[in-house]
Amino acid sequence: MAAALGDEVPLYFYSHLFAFHPEVRDMFPVAMGAQRDKLFTALGHIISHADRIGEVEGFIGQLGRDHRRFSVAPEHYSMVGASFLATLKKFLGDAWTDEVAGSWSEAYGLIAKVMVVAAEDSSDTTPPWWEGEVLSVDRRSLDVAVIEVRMPEGFTYDPGQSAAVELPALPRTWRYLSPANAPRADSVVQFHVQLIPGGLFSTAAVRKTQPGDTFRVGAPIGDQLTVDGQRDLLLIAGGTGLAPLSAVLDGVATRWRETGRGPYVDLFHGARVPWNLYDQARFAELAATEPWFAFHPVVSDDPSFPGLTGYVGTAAAAHVSTAGPLALVCGSGPMVRHTVDELIAAGIPRSDIRYEDYSGVEDNSSPTGEDQLEGSR
Repeated sequence: MAAALGDEVPLYFYSHLFAFHPEVRDMFPVAMGAQRDKLFTALGHIISHADRIGEVEGFIGQLGRDHRRFSVAPEHYSMVGASFLATLKKFLGDAWTDEVAGSWSEAYGLIAKVMVVAAEDSSDTTPPWWEGEVLSVDRRSLDVAVIEVRMPEGFTYDPGQSAAVELPALPRTWRYLSPANAPRADSVVQFHVQLIPGGLFSTAAVRKTQPGDTFRVGAPIGDQLTVDGQRDLLLIAGGTGLAPLSAVLDGVATRWRETGRGPYVDLFHGARVPWNLYDQARFAELAATEPWFAFHPVVSDDPSFPGLTGYVGTAAAAHVSTAGPLALVCGSGPMVRHTVDELIAAGIPRSDIRYEDYSGVEDNSSPTGEDQLEGSR
């Protein structure tokens, strides 16, 4: 229904919500365009499983935990629920019967309960966010910045995870970013952000963030890009999808230094043009000194590049055998889909390919933020 009617459904929903409960308007971003898409992507994901709600209970619980950073209280769920049902009634028309109304009311009540309980349980162990201090903003290329943030005690994560971030220049707007380094003793975390023309978040992050600013960072999520074991790794990144895989590599390097053993790693980093290989020098140096690591930069839009050219997924698939390592993939949606298809076509078992799917997450952004709208294939 929402897809067929375009903006009409979310516009009516938010108009109804803010008209009857104007006190909640300040909980939402000033620019509501992206927010409308996020909400109905999440609702659509839940609605598509309405007859088997148990399959998405974990997803619903994550929504509840995520909403803690917006200071959502139990009574807000009733406000949203009333406007949601009013929206369904308007657009379903004659199909909105007493039976349908009862079914949707029951379903929403269950969803709200799962979200509230998950939020309450989470509040027993973690704050809704941590506040970190920006130490530096390093413009590594034309459009990529590496932002260093010192996080407070108590903020922990596994390499490969992501966390929602709010910037002081863009309050109430959260985007998922991935730490690009393994946890360090000095609690400094690096985030990679690519500047997208017209992107509110990436513009605020790359051009308006200054040392001394405060980053709010939510609880880390995700487990598909985390590793624990000795299995060799194939890391395939498009654009700033490099960030979580860089953190994984950082963790592997620490393991080799401390124990003298660990996985062998091949890293493929794809970009459209050579100057977007923004961490090439560091990886090339590591590959020159560490026998367990190999680095393969890939450029898709410059045939004169003196190295691998074309799509990064194609280059990686041509490199490995069917009995190869565990493959971790991160980048834009198209890049990930293409890479997975290429690996499977090359004979890599689907069970040996892992990537995070944040398409249903409330934020509806990739784990590295707006930068992944560009990505690389």
